[in-house]
Amino acid sequence: MEIQPEKRESAPSNDDSLNDWLPITKSRNAKWWYSAFHNVTAMVGAGVLGLPYACSLLGWGPGVAIMVLSWVITFYTLWQMVEMHEMVPGKRFDRYHELGQYAFGEKLGLWVVVPLQLMCEVGVDIVYVVTGGTSMKKIYHVLYPDGKEIRSTWFYVAFGALHFFLSHLPSFNSITAISFFAALMSLSYSTIAWVASVRKGVQPTVSYGPRSATPKAQVFDFFSGLGDVAFAFAGHNVVLEIQATIPSTPGKPSKGPMWKGVVIAYLVVAACYFPVAFCGYLVFGNQVEDNVLVSLEKPAYLIVAANAFVLVHVIGSYQVFAMPVFDMMESFLVKQMHFKPSLMLRTITRTSYVLFTMLVAITLPFFGGLLSFLGGFCFAPTSYYIPCIIWLVIYKPKRFGLSWFANYICIGIGLILTILGPIGGMISLIHSSQTFKFFS
Repeated sequence: MEIQPEKRESAPSNDDSLNDWLPITKSRNAKWWYSAFHNVTAMVGAGVLGLPYACSLLGWGPGVAIMVLSWVITFYTLWQMVEMHEMVPGKRFDRYHELGQYAFGEKLGLWVVVPLQLMCEVGVDIVYVVTGGTSMKKIYHVLYPDGKEIRSTWFYVAFGALHFFLSHLPSFNSITAISFFAALMSLSYSTIAWVASVRKGVQPTVSYGPRSATPKAQVFDFFSGLGDVAFAFAGHNVVLEIQATIPSTPGKPSKGPMWKGVVIAYLVVAACYFPVAFCGYLVFGNQVEDNVLVSLEKPAYLIVAANAFVLVHVIGSYQVFAMPVFDMMESFLVKQMHFKPSLMLRTITRTSYVLFTMLVAITLPFFGGLLSFLGGFCFAPTSYYIPCIIWLVIYKPKRFGLSWFANYICIGIGLILTILGPIGGMISLIHSSQTFKFFS
């Protein structure tokens, strides 16, 4: 279906120079394989380690069904976003909020997309500070079982310190090498997680019954599991920004190489998610930890390797999710606050962001509760159904046709996750805050 370009006034000439400075649009020479490993780095993150725990909250039947449905739905909505990136001839929607503004209007589009996208990206980076610090602490305890106890706080600080330097890389394409190694590590530690689980064998006392004793607690556990699954499918928040780095011409639009990379990435997602989720739950049952690597104690060398791989991966993932935030912050400061683009502005902005995520992680280091709350409240809308709503608004498919039904099914499932996931996550956060020894 051909869509007419949006009628708007010509952009001022300094917009082009600003785009040449902003990190998303600074460089547009990416290859299709850049898309593959950027998407793998964005998708396969801390969430995969929590999937066995999510299955223990949901049970076998609902757990398998929700996992498969989520993979199919988010694969479909990711295709929609890739298609809509250049649906208007001569125009590229380089950022998620630009697509929202085209569909819903300049002001409403910002309010629909930007708060959710920011909560997703900032929330993921906070979770990754927790994950990275936890992995560092696990490595330390395995290598030095009789060593001096070190507070988790210092491991979070050490992880954040890395990003005081890495966050000053100027553009999305400048973190390509980091993203490549992060994608490689994600496949490596996911494989270790499920292979080590299988090698450990089904535990003698394994049980697949409810984790909680009371019906009320079991209901909240189920809600929390929905949020955990939603958190695992996070790549939509950066997909348009990744596609913006790929060159495009009328004869060779960017959606071709982008889609090739997305297909490879989603095959990797399936190879990581399903074995980890189902093997981890099969082996440990309802006693699995919210980070499955914590449940694995032996062999020591393998656990150290897996946590080291997790650490490398979340370092890359932090940067992939931070880059669109840097783009928004720097664009706002230049356009709205009238600061001049400069190295000083970039340094202060990005250093402040890293410091903020680190401090919040220190204050709220509750891995499971954060996954559930953020997954339902933020990720379900941006990954499961906002792309479908935009698609319906723009393309207006025939009522009761196949496309119409497909989009409304995705919207319905996404709304269920959005409503129920945060409830379970909030209960988990409250419970964790009551039992957690601050700065332990």
